[in-house]
Amino acid sequence: MKEVYGEQCFALCIIFRWCQRYEAGHVNIRDLPRPGQAHVVTNNATISAVNELIRQNRRITTHRIAVQLSISKGTVHHIIHKKLGYGKICAQWVPSICQRIRRQRKWVFA
Repeated sequence: MKEVYGEQCFALCIIFRWCQRYEAGHVNIRDLPRPGQAHVVTNNATISAVNELIRQNRRITTHRIAVQLSISKGTVHHIIHKKLGYGKICAQWVPSICQRIRRQRKWVFA
């Protein structure tokens, strides 16, 4: 096979393993679930809870939000930046549209 496909071909043992799985009835090509930490999907309740905490205190940190809601800081960061569209200006969370307006004004007055 290496003569035909070069160095990018699969090893023969991997191909045999695929054939054994197919013969055993495993026709699904997707990975099986693995043990470990479950993937937490951000739902509307979590997003609205984060939004409410930010509206109550614009200077709240992602760490404090994560502790209060018992979710990871990465999830909080994803919700704030991707789902809600907030960013920090002068240590306060503001909608990203305000950031764009502030940048445009800075260019005008500079």
